[in-house]
Amino acid sequence: MAEKEKGDLSVREAGKRGGEIRKEQLGPRGYSELGKKGGEAVARERGHGFYEEIGQKGGETVARERGHGFYEEIGQKGGEVGGPRVRELIGKGKAEEKK
Repeated sequence: MAEKEKGDLSVREAGKRGGEIRKEQLGPRGYSELGKKGGEAVARERGHGFYEEIGQKGGETVARERGHGFYEEIGQKGGEVGGPRVRELIGKGKAEEKK
């Protein structure tokens, strides 16, 4: 691979800079709306299964890198932060698993 010359950007660096410039142009709210439109377009093109697949891959990667204990820890923290409503939902989920 050729050595980068001064001033050359990788595709990743160029994309990041372009995104930062666009965010400045649109402001936080406009940039957020743009992201939602992009997400909706992906959902229409690829369907719900696409999100399930990438979520599963991400979860497997986190489990491999951080271990099962990580999920227990963040689940505990979520229950503390979410309070009674989260505990209620967890209870319902566990009840469904037993059926």
